[in-house]
Amino acid sequence: MFVSQQLKQRNIAEYLIYMWQVEDLIRANHCDMEQIQCNIVDHYPSLSDEQRTELSQWYEDLIEMMRREEVMQRGHLQINKNVIVWLTDLHLQLMASPKFPYYNAAYYKALPFIVELRAKGADKDKPELETCFDALYGILLLKLQKKEISEETQKAQEAITGLLSMLSTYYIVDKKGGLEL
Repeated sequence: MFVSQQLKQRNIAEYLIYMWQVEDLIRANHCDMEQIQCNIVDHYPSLSDEQRTELSQWYEDLIEMMRREEVMQRGHLQINKNVIVWLTDLHLQLMASPKFPYYNAAYYKALPFIVELRAKGADKDKPELETCFDALYGILLLKLQKKEISEETQKAQEAITGLLSMLSTYYIVDKKGGLEL
């Protein structure tokens, strides 16, 4: 089972950030399957021939989706946008239910950071949760570049991570039919 499949079952927030990273990896390789084969797929020596073929096909399918959806330069695939929609729907249900006070508390702890991020961002109509994911993805990119993360950014990361972690847990419970709102 590939990382994406494991993450989708275990932690939907990590899955989404992983998939955004995959989109960027595809772009960094110019949406060229030969480059992806050489730079990504071939770097998994422990894969069987069947797994390698399956992984290559997965990347080819993603490239084709990116072409069809015209997100080869920027933006996100519809399959990833759908995750935001599902999570936003669940978020709103959790916020409306009196049964989840800890989730509400996590949201209100993250809210000042969300408001600040939205005020700084170009797209004010973006869903709040997408703003949260943008922030965490941006922090990930900074860390990969070994850039310093300010104390304020670390506080925002902690609050947003706490919120998305709870939401991811509720998402898995909901998918299994065990969440009573």
